Amino acid sequence: MNLKTKSRLRRARRGRMHMRELGATRLSVYRTPQHIYAQVLTADGGKVLASASTVEKELRASSGGNVAAAVRVGTLIAERAKAAGVGRVAFDRSGFKYHGRVQALADAAREGGLEF
Repeated sequence: MNLKTKSRLRRARRGRMHMRELGATRLSVYRTPQHIYAQVLTADGGKVLASASTVEKELRASSGGNVAAAVRVGTLIAERAKAAGVGRVAFDRSGFKYHGRVQALADAAREGGLEF
């Protein structure tokens, strides 16, 4: 594992431990160059309550790895989280910078009704 990946995972672990102490349901985001994934997890991280990604059939047809796709995933995860009865989450950026696609997904989820 290279230094960049190790550093990202270290940042992610630090944030996740803080969220676990708070006992907050978390919205976790993972991005690759081609896709972006989002999951709403229970406070202990043991169960996925809702998920959305650009790999899904309805989102795959459009562009997969850009800001517009991240906005669509953000609105979809907000809808699914609300349907699962979750309204308040902690945003877990998984060590990625809060910039670009990650920020677009977060903003879209907020507009969709999630509070964090």
